[in-house]
Amino acid sequence: MNNLWGIYTIWYRDLLRFWRDKARMVTSLAFPLLFLVVFGSGLSGSMGMLAPGVNFSKFIFPGIIGMTVLITSFMSGVSVVWDREFGFLKEVLVAPISRVAVAAGKTLGGATIALIQGTLILVFAPLFGVTFPLKILPQLLPVMFLVACALSAMGIFLGSRIKSMEAHQAVMQLLMFPMIFLSGVFFPVNNLPLWMNVLVKINPVTYGVDSIRQLVLGAEPAAALGITIFGHTMSIAEDLMIVAAFGVLMVVLAMWSFGSQE
Repeated sequence: MNNLWGIYTIWYRDLLRFWRDKARMVTSLAFPLLFLVVFGSGLSGSMGMLAPGVNFSKFIFPGIIGMTVLITSFMSGVSVVWDREFGFLKEVLVAPISRVAVAAGKTLGGATIALIQGTLILVFAPLFGVTFPLKILPQLLPVMFLVACALSAMGIFLGSRIKSMEAHQAVMQLLMFPMIFLSGVFFPVNNLPLWMNVLVKINPVTYGVDSIRQLVLGAEPAAALGITIFGHTMSIAEDLMIVAAFGVLMVVLAMWSFGSQE
């Protein structure tokens, strides 16, 4: 019972910090909207139709949702570094709860915030000419949450191994932007050079973005722009299996890392 209460407390604390930080809320929402305006609306006319009924604005919208989830989830690790520098992490680690519970609470907190941010982007879909049936939301939100949990666990694991804010910013930029650009957010992942095709396929974010795109655009239009492995086009279920496997690995590493903290 103590561990469950500890998970809830850590989760609630991260959400409360997010809610009180209005500047963070506004900027984290403005950043993806800027990409939608500049790349989506600005380049849609010159890019033409990428698939039947799918222009560049419609193509990039699900990718921006995935990018928002990635950035917010990934940056959840900064709270661990921040708590370490101000001594709060030491107090948490000596509390009468399992360190596994600490990692779980941090991961769920980051994933929930990422889900909120990604959901807010959906509200702006009509402004960019993107329409989708509301009946997909019961499927889309769990998919976004699964992707957020996997990436939050990765962020928490990295944050638990990094000792300073400066180092954390450098590592996050080194990892985050390549993962974004090599995930199919801004361009279709078919017909790529061999070296880039390999990097795209080993990037777990690629499968999260593809599953979100299939749900928002529909399976048939998205299939022409989706991931193919040895000639097989990945389905939503197959994408999510890869994301889930990656998430389990990251959760195990995050729990191990917290368990080894001094």
